[in-house]
Amino acid sequence: MTAQNGQVVRYFGAMDHALRGLDTFLKNEQSPLYQHQLVGQVVTPYVDRLMQTFACWRNRIGFTESFRILRAESGFPTFQNVLELDRDRKNAKSRLESLPSGDDLRREMVDFILRQKAFPAALQARMAERSYLETIEKGDVFTPFVLPTTVRVSVNPKTRRPYYVVHWGVFDGSQALPMVYMATIEDSSRELCDMLVLPSGKMNPKITIPLPVEGLLNPELAHRFDDFAEKNSAYSLTPATIAGNLDKDFETLHPKRMQRFVLGPFYSAGVTEHNNTVTEVLGKVRKPENAWMLTWTVQEIAATGERAAERGLWRSTPARQEFHIDTSDLEAARQGVSFYEKHALVPHDAYQALFASGDADSVFGGFKVHVISGKQITSGV
Repeated sequence: MTAQNGQVVRYFGAMDHALRGLDTFLKNEQSPLYQHQLVGQVVTPYVDRLMQTFACWRNRIGFTESFRILRAESGFPTFQNVLELDRDRKNAKSRLESLPSGDDLRREMVDFILRQKAFPAALQARMAERSYLETIEKGDVFTPFVLPTTVRVSVNPKTRRPYYVVHWGVFDGSQALPMVYMATIEDSSRELCDMLVLPSGKMNPKITIPLPVEGLLNPELAHRFDDFAEKNSAYSLTPATIAGNLDKDFETLHPKRMQRFVLGPFYSAGVTEHNNTVTEVLGKVRKPENAWMLTWTVQEIAATGERAAERGLWRSTPARQEFHIDTSDLEAARQGVSFYEKHALVPHDAYQALFASGDADSVFGGFKVHVISGKQITSGV
């Protein structure tokens, strides 16, 4: 899509409505994801990052030739856009210093219009670049890899181990899908157990932990865990594979639950092309800002038990998790998960169009559907 193409305006408008709608859904205390193991509360800041990222991209197209999305796959911008944004974020300060101030650019634009009786396209592009760089500096964006953060610490009274809830974000390069991971991990490191757990098996009340904590709470493993998360979070890896790799790579870390929130595909009338039926019906929606559908999948792998560590004279085997995969569900087995849910968020106008066309059942088969109208969201339609 070129910067001058009307599809760009339509796409950014639809995406803005979709992300704001998702933000509203996740913050609703009645939302199933708000109540489901902190998923809604953890994912919300990443949606904020995405909204900030799209605000940056909207400014960027004011001074670039083109903007590419995966029309026939995820419906999200290509990974190259994410890499360029991350590069520009690191250089934003020096680039801003080389540009005239916003006030100076506005004065030049007014002067150009008065003298030349024409639109100052070149100056407008420089203003767009300044706005783009300023937007990057104002807040967090969705980078290729968002470092892990610990958001909860407690103790499992049965194992007498401390456990952490840790989350991190990834923009998958091959599929152009934003993803959020959340893991519940027990830590059997002797130092942490002695410090955090009382002989009674309860959390030591004398230890105050100011959450959230950047990285894994265990400082001895934090950098290794960052590296692991960055290298083991591709969409092509199943949650079972990632949790298994974590279990093998860290002798004292025991993943009890891992969840993956995969955002997409995103459907926008006149822009995306990955579902002919959806594209055709959405094209009939009167208001372009309501001609979209956003889908996501929540995947979960859970440990049902743990093989105890074996200590011998010649050979020792660390504790290993036993993960549950529902082999009776072919889709769960394919995804490598214990459990999964597919969700769809759709504006009321678009839902009515799909329902009237007789395609709602085929389009929404297997999805939990949430219909949004203004700030009101109706689930389970």
